[in-house]
Formats: sequence, C-alpha cells, structure tokens
Amino acid sequence: MDATPMQRPTGYEPLYTIKPVAPDLWIADGGWIRFFGLPFPTRMTIVRLNDGGLWLHSPVADRSGLAEAVAALGPVRHLVAPNWIHYAWISEWQARFSDAITWGSPGVVARARRKGIRLHIDHELSDLAPSGWAGQIDQRLADSGYHREMVFLHRASRTLLLTDLIENFEATKMPRVLWPLLRLGGVLDPDGRMPPDIALSFRRRRAHLRELVATLLAWAPERVILAHGRWYDSNGARELQRAFRDVV
Repeated sequence: MDATPMQRPTGYEPLYTIKPVAPDLWIADGGWIRFFGLPFPTRMTIVRLNDGGLWLHSPVADRSGLAEAVAALGPVRHLVAPNWIHYAWISEWQARFSDAITWGSPGVVARARRKGIRLHIDHELSDLAPSGWAGQIDQRLADSGYHREMVFLHRASRTLLLTDLIENFEATKMPRVLWPLLRLGGVLDPDGRMPPDIALSFRRRRAHLRELVATLLAWAPERVILAHGRWYDSNGARELQRAFRDVV
C-alpha cells in the first residue's frame, strides 16, 4: 500500500485520535492510503494486555500526537503487521518505540522489499500465539498462497480483528466515482465482503478457507473491527456469516 496522503476527509474524523471500544481496547482512524491507485481509509487497533503493555495492530501514521497518546495508555510492547501489505508505518513506530517487538505475517518482508522498502520484523507470526499474549489474543493464519493475513480474537471483549479479509466501504465516505467499482467488487456497506482478488486467490484452498471461517464463527465474536470502512460493533458472528456466505 502507498502512504501518499489525500486531502479529502475520510468521514471517520477525528483522525489520529484514540477512541475507546471496550475495556483495554481502542481504535485510531488514520488518513487515506492508496492501493493500486485506489484510496482506502485506514484504522489501527490497540489492546492493553494483562501485564499493562500495549499491542498495536496495523499501526496508522503517527500524526497529531497519536504516539504520545498511545504511550499514555501504557508501554508499547508489540507492533503487528497483520498481513503482507499492511506495513506502511511500522518503521515509524519502531523508531518511536525502539523496545517494542515487531511481529509480521508471512510474506510482509518480501513484499516490502519488492517495493524498495527495507522492513525489519523480529518474529514471523503463525497459528500459535506467542507467550506475550497467549490466552488473551487468539490468532489464525489465512493463507491462500497469494494473500496471507493473521486474524486475531481479543478474548476479553470478544472482538475479532480483520485487516483485508472483509472490506466494508461506506459510499458517502468514498469518492463518488468509485461507487460502481465498490458495488461490483462486493465491498460496499452494508454488504461488505472479501475483495474479489483475495476471494479468487482462495479458489484452490477453499477447504482451508472454510476451516478458517468455521473457527471464526466458533469464536462467536460480538464485534468485528476492520481496517477499511465501517466496522461492526455488534452481531459480529452474524456479520461473518453474511460476509462469508459463499464459503460457509
């Protein structure tokens, strides 16, 4: 993803501001980012672990004092690049919080290298949760061979964290010229689903995808936080069934 900024409001203002979701769980909406030239609103999630340390999922740009506000919640211990294309601001946060451990999904370093970006991660993520958050945040790898994304469940709040497996863009917050494309791609609110390029990449791994979706449904999340577009603050399991209805 290209971090080139846009001046148009995202509709999720105030940006770069910590917003409470549940106890020990917050989001911060960021500005626009471009992928294949298309503008996407962005979002990060912050979890405070039992030891008081913070776990940052898909960090957005550090603007308007965001890093300072995050640090006021507790020490930043973990930075997470949850899939192969969500790494744009990891280095910025690494510079700010040099003691934090950086975790990345399979493929993220190689993707950054192809874009001419030198990205350092300390550990690659897998289905096994590291000791730093085991028992607090569950995780699974969605791997189509093309798209690799870690999905996470914050147990205490029953909140599922997805990055690009579901996108749910609100028409009124997106440039009007994109509405037909978003509708055609099946990623327009209120029926946001898996983007077609990602869905197509799972055609040879449908059994894996079905197993993954079954796991997500078994987790019975109340909320589903997405990186792009409107997220679901209730009826999370029902929204998963809707979004993955072609899979389950």
